[in-house]
Amino acid sequence: MNAIEMKHPLIEHKVGILRDKKTGTKEFRELASEIAMFLCYEALRDAQTENVEVETPMAKTTVKRVDEDRYAFVPILRAGMGMSDGITRIIPNAKIGVIGLYRNEETLEPVRYYYKVPKDIKDREVILLDPMLATGGSAIDAIKMMKEDGVKKIKFLCLIAAPEGIKKLEETYPDVQIYCAKIDECLNEIGYIVPGLGDAGDRIFGIK
Repeated sequence: MNAIEMKHPLIEHKVGILRDKKTGTKEFRELASEIAMFLCYEALRDAQTENVEVETPMAKTTVKRVDEDRYAFVPILRAGMGMSDGITRIIPNAKIGVIGLYRNEETLEPVRYYYKVPKDIKDREVILLDPMLATGGSAIDAIKMMKEDGVKKIKFLCLIAAPEGIKKLEETYPDVQIYCAKIDECLNEIGYIVPGLGDAGDRIFGIK
C-alpha cells in the first residue's frame, strides 16, 4: 500500500485516547492537532532546505532552513480544520487553502460546496488534511481539483484510514503519498471506519 502508517508508542497512545467515546471535545481537538504535527513532521522528511548565515552568541555559522513558501496546506471542511492548527505550528508561514466537501449519506459520494486556494497553488506542494480516509471519495475529489489547478505534488494526511479508502485512492492517484496515524480494519455497511473513532468532525466541533 502507498500509505505510511506512523508506528510510534506516542501515536498509539494518543490515537487510543481519540478512540474513547468518553474523550471530551477539548481533549479530542488537542489530540487531533498534536497528531497532525507528527504527521506533518513525517510528510516533510523530504523537504528541501537552503543555507542561511546567522550569528549565534558565539560566532557566525551556516544553518539549514525550509522554504515555507513552497507549501500550501488545504484542509477539507469541516473536519480537516481540526488538523490545521497543529500544522501551522510547524510551518507558520505556509499558505492555507480550503475545500468544502460533504458526504451524501445515501450515495456516500462527496458534494463540493466551497473551494478557495492560493492563486499560485500550482507552484506549491499541496498537503491535504482530512482526519478520516474512509471510502476515499472526498480525498479523490479534492485531489482532482488540485490537479486541475496544475498542482504537481500532493500529499494526503489523515488520522485514521480504512484499507478500502487507501486502495481506492492508490488506484486513482498512485502518485499521492498517504500519511496516517493508524490503518484500521474496514468500513462498515454505512461507510464508517471500524473500529474508528466516530464522526471526527462532530467530535472536533462538539456536535453530537
